[in-house]
Amino acid sequence: MNKLFILFSIFSNYLFCQLNAQPNLGEKLISLNEILIKENQITNEIERMPDLKNNVIYTGKKNEVIQLNRLNADLSTNNTRQVFAKVPGMSIWENDGSGIQIGVATRGLSPNRSWEFNVRQNGYDISSEVFGYPETYYTPPMEALEKIEVIRGAASLQYGPQFGGLLNYRIKKGNPTKKISFETQQTLGSFGLFNTYNALGGTHKKFSYYGFLHHRSADGWRNNSQYAINSGYFSVNYQVTKKFALSGEYTSMNYKSQQAGGLSDAQYNENHQQSFRSRNWFGAPYNVASLTLTYAISKDINVEIKSFFSFAERNSVGFTNSIITKDSINPISLEYNNRQVDRDKYKNYGTEARMSVKYKFFGKENIFAGGLRAYHGGTIRNQKGVGTNGSDFDLTLTNPSYGRSLEFSTTNLAIFSENIFQLGKRLKIVPGLRFEYIDNTRMGYIDASGTLPQLKKERTLFLYGLGGEFKVSEKTNLYGNYSLAYRPVTFSELSPSATTETINPNLKDASGFNADCGFRGTLKNYLSFDVGLFYLNYDNRIGSILQNGNLFKTNIGTSVSKGIESYVEVNVLRIFTDNTKIGAISLFSSNSFISAKYVKWDNPLIANDPNKSIQDKQVENAPKYIHRFGLSYCLKGFSATLQLSKVAAVYTDVENTEVSNAQGTIGKLPAYQVMDAALTYKFLKYYNVKAGINNLTEEKYASRRATGYPGPGILPGNGRTYFLSLGATF
Repeated sequence: MNKLFILFSIFSNYLFCQLNAQPNLGEKLISLNEILIKENQITNEIERMPDLKNNVIYTGKKNEVIQLNRLNADLSTNNTRQVFAKVPGMSIWENDGSGIQIGVATRGLSPNRSWEFNVRQNGYDISSEVFGYPETYYTPPMEALEKIEVIRGAASLQYGPQFGGLLNYRIKKGNPTKKISFETQQTLGSFGLFNTYNALGGTHKKFSYYGFLHHRSADGWRNNSQYAINSGYFSVNYQVTKKFALSGEYTSMNYKSQQAGGLSDAQYNENHQQSFRSRNWFGAPYNVASLTLTYAISKDINVEIKSFFSFAERNSVGFTNSIITKDSINPISLEYNNRQVDRDKYKNYGTEARMSVKYKFFGKENIFAGGLRAYHGGTIRNQKGVGTNGSDFDLTLTNPSYGRSLEFSTTNLAIFSENIFQLGKRLKIVPGLRFEYIDNTRMGYIDASGTLPQLKKERTLFLYGLGGEFKVSEKTNLYGNYSLAYRPVTFSELSPSATTETINPNLKDASGFNADCGFRGTLKNYLSFDVGLFYLNYDNRIGSILQNGNLFKTNIGTSVSKGIESYVEVNVLRIFTDNTKIGAISLFSSNSFISAKYVKWDNPLIANDPNKSIQDKQVENAPKYIHRFGLSYCLKGFSATLQLSKVAAVYTDVENTEVSNAQGTIGKLPAYQVMDAALTYKFLKYYNVKAGINNLTEEKYASRRATGYPGPGILPGNGRTYFLSLGATF
């Protein structure tokens, strides 16, 4: 199999190097081709952001725009392995088969609930608390999405301090040509999967609207992993005048999910589908709203003001001890032991105002884009509550006091700007600046020893960057970018997990930079590509080390991630013929080679012990390669995709421990490969049938170990599952 991977990669990149650019066909001809090949040609699922969109500059930035309606993928369970297949280097934690919480990252960063990304929906924040606790417990159903925008680390200038970049979910809009349009998709699958998505949208005079109701439930592939999720969304837009518009959105989501817990390696090897935790539950009610004002002052000046609000919770109850401790009947009470209850409440609100101005400079059109941000986030964290000895999702306390109670708040103000300078006909240079003010506070108590000293930490930071783009031909360009990045110490890093960690009280903020460059575009009508290099410097990185038999979280030094990200897709038949009656065959290769290592070890606690130095160690959860390959065929209303993912082995701790411990919380995870198949058939204009098999070859694999929730130990990926879906759009 490895030889096939190598041969396909060499073949794809050889085609890329040999083909020459062709003259632009022109907008009218391109539009005509799209109409002619609508049913018989595979359309590109990956697009690129324009120079300017929604008052944000994207010139010179590495980015991908995933078009969801063109995918052959299991959208019913938010299968990220399939959705992000053509985004090179996307590392995914695949332990959550429900699709409720997505964990993704790039360039050697941690996929933990996508917290290294700035995660947004329609341009506004949806994480728990963007600076203090950027973990994302809410993910919209993929069936509701028009597209997903992924911008690498250079997004830090426009979207704020982070290393991973931007992950923005764009929800569908109302049909602009109909007063009422209805969409429905009903899915059944393995292990009791039932997924229903229903939406209404349309446009009437100056009003447009879109709303959906969604439900998904299943028993889950693993034992003790049932779940049920309900979500709803409604948006309305009022075009007051040709230049002025108002819009509002509201999203509500609630779910409960049984946590099957981790396994020791011995348990995993015996039966990776088993579970020894039947009383562990998780739930996260989420409410997010936004109000947006857009005003086109002139054809060259545009303003957008977006205010957003979120009210959310993170609730868990369970038996949180190590997996080697059985959750069994107490022989004295003849009942289960009391469970632990942990509850977070989040209340966030903010406003971003953005403006773009197109202007002439030395006879060339240039673009300025900038804005202001004001944000306040509040988190109340109550942990170690004594819950009931029951088995259901019950957050009732038997003692009204929590063992730990903390209150965090963040105030953030920012000013940011970028400018496209057009130099000649082909070259664009984009400098950018961002000024950030962050004020964090903490109060409360962490254990029975008493109240913690109140913490107040203010800092100001100045980020800058420089990007550029050189137009090689009408449809190809060279791009590059350098930008500073910053990541404040998060609330979760200031308080230990509910189980096995202790925390250094003097944690420092992380800082560093992202740099990348590449060559991208399309050649003729059958090849699209994006091949580039990247370099990420991450100083004062926070991680966990084993000290005196316990995990200790601290600043562990500096890491550097560097490598290659390559995406090449060839529409094979179009190389030889323009005849679309025989259908279309597409091959894609999405590859990344990542060297993510610690280059500096500066932990004063054990700096004098060379045996404990992590210098030159591989960054935890950073695979050396991520390869995804696919074959698609399309004929009229029928399309099918076969996809293969291959991910390298990872270490799960900074000391690169090879052999796992008894609890299964550290130890190397081996490389794995997973194959998926999906098909779609559209018929009678309005209807569709979708079907697929996930993990076609029943691969036994794991991509994650946990030290706390969703359960200490190794967390297996799902085995083989099936789905069948019927849908219609009127």
